[in-house]
Amino acid sequence: MYRQEGGNQVVGKYEEAKEQYRGLGIDTEQVLEDMQNLTISMHCWQGDDLGGFDHDGPLSGGIQATGNYIGKPRNVEELMKDLDLAFSLIPGKKKLNLHSSYAVFEAGQWVDRDKLRPEHFRKWVEYAKERSLGIDFNPTFFSHEKAKQFTLSSPDESIRKFWVRHGQACVKIAQYFAEELGEPCVLNIWIPDGFKDVPGNRLEPRRRFSDSLDEILSIDYDKEKVFVSLESKVFGIGFESCTVGSSEFCINYAAKHGIMALMDNGHYHPTETVSDKISSMLLFHKKLGLHITRPVRWDSDHVVLFDDETKELAREIVRCNAMDRVFLATDYFDASINRVAAWIIGMRNVQKAFLYAFLQPNEIMTRLQDEEQFTELMVLQEELKFYPFEDIWNEFCRRNQVPAGGEWMSQIREYEETVLKKRM
Repeated sequence: MYRQEGGNQVVGKYEEAKEQYRGLGIDTEQVLEDMQNLTISMHCWQGDDLGGFDHDGPLSGGIQATGNYIGKPRNVEELMKDLDLAFSLIPGKKKLNLHSSYAVFEAGQWVDRDKLRPEHFRKWVEYAKERSLGIDFNPTFFSHEKAKQFTLSSPDESIRKFWVRHGQACVKIAQYFAEELGEPCVLNIWIPDGFKDVPGNRLEPRRRFSDSLDEILSIDYDKEKVFVSLESKVFGIGFESCTVGSSEFCINYAAKHGIMALMDNGHYHPTETVSDKISSMLLFHKKLGLHITRPVRWDSDHVVLFDDETKELAREIVRCNAMDRVFLATDYFDASINRVAAWIIGMRNVQKAFLYAFLQPNEIMTRLQDEEQFTELMVLQEELKFYPFEDIWNEFCRRNQVPAGGEWMSQIREYEETVLKKRM
C-alpha cells in the first residue's frame, strides 16, 4: 500500500536536497538538529475519548467524542500500551499531556478531585521515567457531578471552593511531575462555564472566576518548574451564548498575573486564525501555550492535518524566533477511527509543519518584504512549495529509526488484529 525507500536511496536524495536548500542559505543539518530538539506534548485523552479513570459517567462540559471504533482501552495498562505504540512511530522528542481524571487509584484509594495527591499519579511518573518523557498536566473541570454548569465561576460557594481546591491540588501535582522528571510542567486551566442563552449578568461570573484563579495561584509553587496557563474558548455545547473564560478574559488575566495565555486554534470564531495572533501575543507575553487541533466547524477537534493553518502556525513561531517561548501540545479526539493512528497522524503532521517552517529562508523573505518587493516575495513563496521537503523529512525519520511514509500503518493494522479486537 505504501512505498518504503531503502536507506541508501533516502540518504542520496537527502544529499541532493541538502545542496538545493543550501542555495537559499539553509543548513539542513542545523534544521535536523532543531527538529531533534523540538518537543511536542501529546495528549493522553485521544486514547480513550477523554474518559479517564476517576468516574464512570458520560462526558460533560460541552465536550463530545463521536464514534465507537474498536479497541478503546479499559484501564491504565491498556492506555499505556497504546501510547507506547504511538510513541514508537513518532520521531523526535515527546512529552505526555495528562488530565487529572487519569489518576490511578489502587484498591480503596479513590478520592474526589479536590483531594488528589501526587501518589495518585506515581504510576504515570514511573511510566515517564522509563521512557525519558516529561509530563504536562490539566485540572479536569468537567465530567463531574459538581460541574453541571459552573465550576470556578459558580454562584454556589461550596461548589466554587471545591474546584478551587482541585486547582490547588493540581498545581502541587504539576510540581511533583517537574521535580521527578527534571523538566518544567505546563499546568493548563480551562473551564466549561457559560450560558446556553443570553445571560442577565456577565460581569459577576467572570469576577468569581478571577477570584477563584487568584486563590489557586495564591499557594506556594516554583514558577520555574510549573508554568500555569489559562485557556479560553468561544463557545461550547450547552453554553453557546456566553463563555465565562473568554479570550479577552484569559489574555488579560494572564498578562496581569504573569502566567501564560494558552491558545487552542479551535477556540475562536471561524474567520479567526491563531497563526495571525501569535506575533502580537509574543510582543506582550514572555511565554505562550498552544493546543494544536483542526476545527472543521469551530471547536470540533479533528485530527491535525498538514494543512495551511498548521503550517502557518509553525512558520509564525519560527520566523518570530520564539521556539524557546512557546509550549506546543496537541488536543483532539476522534473515536470514529483507529485511536492510536490518530495520535500518530496528528503528531507527525505537527512535526512536518515545523520542519517546513525551519526550511523557510525567513531572512530573505523579510528583506523582500521590507524592500516592498512583493512580487519577488510571492514568487519565492510559491517556488518553495516545490522544494524537496519530503527528502528532509525522510532523513529525519531515518535517523530516528521510524518509518518515513505511511508504511507505519501496517503495524497499526497488526496491532488492531492482535490487541484491539480482543478488547471487545
